[in-house]
Amino acid sequence: MPVLRRLFALLLLGFLAMGATSAVAAGRPGRACLTKAEQRAAVASHRAISLGRAIKSAHRHGHRGEALRARLCHRGGRLVYVLTLLPRNGKVRRVTVDAANGRVVGGR
Repeated sequence: MPVLRRLFALLLLGFLAMGATSAVAAGRPGRACLTKAEQRAAVASHRAISLGRAIKSAHRHGHRGEALRARLCHRGGRLVYVLTLLPRNGKVRRVTVDAANGRVVGGR
């Protein structure tokens, strides 16, 4: 009997954890980032430009530096690349590039 109680408790905790994860994701509507498979599908279906084009676009707009991190995310109903760049001066910069057309839409 104790084994069944433990199993039940583990299942209950698992369901609660799944609900909490869904609640956290639901609390950030429009800001979820895509998985690697979703990113590949978005680029293949031409909903997003390639990561290389997004980085080149950021460089063309004066945001130069080595790309440390790149994410493809939903923001405000559109797909954007959120790039973290390390320029020569050593100050990390975050640049947002519209994934549909390559325009830089934000940077700091």
